[in-house]
Amino acid sequence: MIKLKGSFAPYLGLLIRFLILLLIYAFLRLGFYGINYALFPHVNSAQLLYMLWGGVKFDIVALLYLNILYLLMQIIPAPFKYNTLYQKIAKWIFIITNSIGIALNLVDFAYYPFTLKRTTGTVFDQFANEKNLGSLALDFCLDYWYLFILFAILVYALIKLYDLVQVQRPLLFRWHAYSIQSACFLIAIFLFIGGVRGGWAHSTRPITLSNAGDYVTNPEEMNIVLNTPFSLMKTLKAVNLKPIHTYTEQELTAIYNPVHYPQSKEPFKKMNVVFLILESFAKEHFGELNKDIQGGQYKGYTPFLDSLIREGYTFEHTYANGRKSIDALPSVITGIPSVGEPFVLSVYSGNKTTSIANLLANKGYETAFFHGAPNGSMGFSAYMKLAGIQHYYGKNEYNNDADFDGIWGIWDEPFMQYMASEINTFKQPFFASFFSLSSHHPFKVPSKYEGVFPKGPLPVQEPIGYTDNALRQFFKTASSMSWYKNTLFVICADHATVSALPEYQTAANSYAIPIILYHPGGDLKGRSDKLAQQIDIMPTVLNYLNYDKPYFAFGFDALNPTKENFVVNNNSGIFNFYYKDYLLINDGIKNISLHNLKEDRLMKHDLLKQPPLVLDTMETKFKAFEQQYNNRMIENKLIYDGK
Repeated sequence: MIKLKGSFAPYLGLLIRFLILLLIYAFLRLGFYGINYALFPHVNSAQLLYMLWGGVKFDIVALLYLNILYLLMQIIPAPFKYNTLYQKIAKWIFIITNSIGIALNLVDFAYYPFTLKRTTGTVFDQFANEKNLGSLALDFCLDYWYLFILFAILVYALIKLYDLVQVQRPLLFRWHAYSIQSACFLIAIFLFIGGVRGGWAHSTRPITLSNAGDYVTNPEEMNIVLNTPFSLMKTLKAVNLKPIHTYTEQELTAIYNPVHYPQSKEPFKKMNVVFLILESFAKEHFGELNKDIQGGQYKGYTPFLDSLIREGYTFEHTYANGRKSIDALPSVITGIPSVGEPFVLSVYSGNKTTSIANLLANKGYETAFFHGAPNGSMGFSAYMKLAGIQHYYGKNEYNNDADFDGIWGIWDEPFMQYMASEINTFKQPFFASFFSLSSHHPFKVPSKYEGVFPKGPLPVQEPIGYTDNALRQFFKTASSMSWYKNTLFVICADHATVSALPEYQTAANSYAIPIILYHPGGDLKGRSDKLAQQIDIMPTVLNYLNYDKPYFAFGFDALNPTKENFVVNNNSGIFNFYYKDYLLINDGIKNISLHNLKEDRLMKHDLLKQPPLVLDTMETKFKAFEQQYNNRMIENKLIYDGK
């Protein structure tokens, strides 16, 4: 036990306890790295030590904010703070608030592989409408029981370490004690301000997530430097984009114009359109899309979709525009990617937008969206209203809890059969979109299918096999219906997920998903050696249908043979910008790295030190995208206005 006496004792005790917290956070950072070791393949020991050192700055900020009440109770220059009851209350405030901080860090031990970023403030809005949070929390604790045990050990250790430091009450508290402690009080306030800002200089901006880039060589490694309480507190406020004026309007339009004009003089095709958006169906899980993996022996976990790829049309390089389900719908339905935070949770979510559903409805289409979760889950039903979808079909409409999976909603197979039956009642032409859910954590399959599908090295791969089979049954049912051959099916994933293959544990392929076009009554077959992304789906489909009016979408027509298009995705403000064979990583201000993905699939070589000529073109296009995105968001210009 450490017994402290004198006027400085409370402040010395405070310092010791703060150092204990910093050691615990260093341990948590090492644990985070150890659990997610495979996702940081290029980190060596020296780099890790540097990241641990850099992380101290972010830990100090988080701990100062978490302990602000406790700090105030301890630095007040007054004799009553030595009162036994007062100190007991202070102790439990300290234990409770820091236990919350420890718990938040431990959550990302498990959650990080799914999002590839520390948990941010958007998580509260993301799950605000979930009615099954209790079930999800219980299931999380069961699946990650070892984290629950580690949490209990760390909290117990925190209590014991707190009790090791004993501040003894002085016999007398006279004027000199007041003077010393008043001076210490002012010094503590000064240190607090500098600590939460990241420095005292006038030019110092308050420290934020991007500052972690100072300690890493790859953007994804910033998550080692950061801690979860810091990430949460720094993102509770909405992201406000800044206007950009790099190019004149004429120059900007010439470089990159998100307004699409009719490309064909052929009449509009009144085809049905069905989007099938599949939860966590990363490109990694497809045998047909990974013929070069494991010496050509890799089979994947999607035999039905592999057969559909051979009969349909796809692209060699296909990517999601985000890492979360909530990022996918605006990208696919409205051609709007998320930058910095999910579009639907941003301050710009109220902007007027153009959705493919609205445009087709203007052509007489009936429109619908199917998702087997309880209505309101993930905010999908609200977003569908904004997108102009006429009919929403969820768990409520399905109205049969016998097929409820107990966590998320109705199992994919019965819900997709329900969808086929409902679609069969629609008047043609129609637009329908479906979002699957069975390949979501906790990665279970119906009891009758246990042991039927390969489990693979990842828990998600067994339910992926289940949903792939559900799609087989859906297409079997749909193929007997009159609307089937006059339908364009578009199949994609909402985002990539945890990875087992080294080829997919990179900044580029952590966004790799399938994008498949299938027209059973047509000749849309083949494969293109071209980049494609979720925001390309809307313009690609509309141009395939010979849509005859101008419209707005940030993406490109992927069926256009030109390769001057680009792909962009963003995670916590870090941009991946793909152009031809190259990937440029940029933090919104400066370039971080450049890679040739064709020659360097594992991204081991940074070309920025001797950049190829293509970098100039990439920077120009990237700056044009940023300017179009920011200014149009700020000015609410996400629709075609006749100009």
